[in-house]
Amino acid sequence: MIEIEDKIVSLDVFDTLFACDYAVCQGACCIEGDSGAPLEAGEADELRRYLEVVRPLLSPRALEVIEAQGVSYIDEEGDEVTSIVDGKDCVFTTYDGSGGCQCAFERVYYEGKTDFIKPISCQLYPIRLSRYRDFTAVNYHKWSLCKCALKRGRREGIPLYRFLEAPLKRAFGEAWYGQLEEAARLLEAERSSEASSNG
Repeated sequence: MIEIEDKIVSLDVFDTLFACDYAVCQGACCIEGDSGAPLEAGEADELRRYLEVVRPLLSPRALEVIEAQGVSYIDEEGDEVTSIVDGKDCVFTTYDGSGGCQCAFERVYYEGKTDFIKPISCQLYPIRLSRYRDFTAVNYHKWSLCKCALKRGRREGIPLYRFLEAPLKRAFGEAWYGQLEEAARLLEAERSSEASSNG
């Protein structure tokens, strides 16, 4: 683990080679799992704020769920998460013509209709944040759905922290990400030195 300010970063974030391969997975992380996407404080307000913008993209069933329980709910672990449809799809999932899925908020964001791209937990995935009183743990969440992303990451040599540069900067700021990059350089140099001395 590496400590940067009040964030404790798992070494997996540096060591794992990872790059989403949408052509293969088709956005399966939006529709698999037994709970919605974790929400940070204030994010449910953003979902409600732009609900009318994304409404035309949502399925009738998703709209029924939102009408019944709102854009979010408290899951079994006590966390606020996005509402889901029939125990599966996030209510904000949309589908393209090929069967792939996409976040409705991300879609309207790139169309220039909002300034909110999507919940940070979605944009950061497969990094998961666990917030404690004195620090935030920054961990890599392993999921079999992402095997294709691991293959692409290895093929293209992309470390997880580099692939998620934009959302990490969104979450913690440019200066913090600069410290993360410096930590990565020092870690690589240390390992190279150890390899040379052991060789």
